[in-house]
Amino acid sequence: MKNFTFKINENNYSVKIVSHENNTIDLEVNGTSYSVKLKEEIKTLKTPTLVRKPSKAVPMEPIKVSPSSSSKTKITAPIPGIILSLNVKVGDTIKENDALLVLEAMKMENSIVSEKSGVVTAIHVKVGQQVLQGEVMIELE
Repeated sequence: MKNFTFKINENNYSVKIVSHENNTIDLEVNGTSYSVKLKEEIKTLKTPTLVRKPSKAVPMEPIKVSPSSSSKTKITAPIPGIILSLNVKVGDTIKENDALLVLEAMKMENSIVSEKSGVVTAIHVKVGQQVLQGEVMIELE
């Protein structure tokens, strides 16, 4: 069945499990046969079968980013994820509800849109980059 090598007090022991029935294990240690009776029965674990209902895809609402009170608006990641695409570049003028980028989080694509009109002054992320929640991605003025 299985072979093991044990090192006890600087001595090597080659152990081969020959058979296992109920609480008795037949094994060979360095060629000598032994029959070992276990105190407790080995419980076999049963792998549970996970049954799920098929998921129904629900269209995602774009995530809106609230503007801050200062003249510069910082667009931060609402959740950790990976940047899939950037829809703006520095200098672009955007309007309210314009898509800024797509953020993949938990295998779902989230469109990040702006709730404020303005001009893109800085982009701190690139496509393929992983971002943490709260990390500044885009700055608007």
